[in-house]
Amino acid sequence: MTSVLKQRIHDAIEACRAIQHFAESVSFDDYTDDLMLRSAVERQFEILGEALNLASAERPEIGTALPDLPR
Repeated sequence: MTSVLKQRIHDAIEACRAIQHFAESVSFDDYTDDLMLRSAVERQFEILGEALNLASAERPEIGTALPDLPR
């Protein structure tokens, strides 16, 4: 695994951790009422998507393993 691919996977994992941290112990109503929280979670999903897309460009089998990746 190349260092670039390792960094992409690391970025994806960190984005997942951030989403989990931001959303833990927050109700859905609190989430929908908090623009800053929604923006932070949305940004982490962007980072996650970008990291996985770049990783799958380097290693196409990642896209095969995650068939919903384009979504």
